[in-house]
Amino acid sequence: MKLHTSLRSVAVAAALALGATTSMSHAETAFLEITIKVAPENRAAAGAVYEKYKQPFLDDVPGTLSKALLVRDEDVQVLHGFGTVADAQAYLTSDIFTNDVVRELGPLMQGDPEIRIYSAN
Repeated sequence: MKLHTSLRSVAVAAALALGATTSMSHAETAFLEITIKVAPENRAAAGAVYEKYKQPFLDDVPGTLSKALLVRDEDVQVLHGFGTVADAQAYLTSDIFTNDVVRELGPLMQGDPEIRIYSAN
């Protein structure tokens, strides 16, 4: 999928405004967007999972460039920036995602997450 250039700019601006770390010398070429429904009473716990794994994600997962938590009334999204689409796809099968993040977020989710990977060329 192609992410329109102006939408990419909005996504990057939103990620930066919400405290994502990004490297301006390496522009993201792929975004992984994971949207989950979390009941209001579980939002703090979901946020704690995000914070717990943010730095290990940035430090240890190959190809990572940024990560941001986006919160709306109806759901929360985690926007991940990667160097390549292949890096984003590989993260979905990584130990940190499958054994840690999914395990801890699973009980907090209302239904299956929506997972999308965008190419930002």
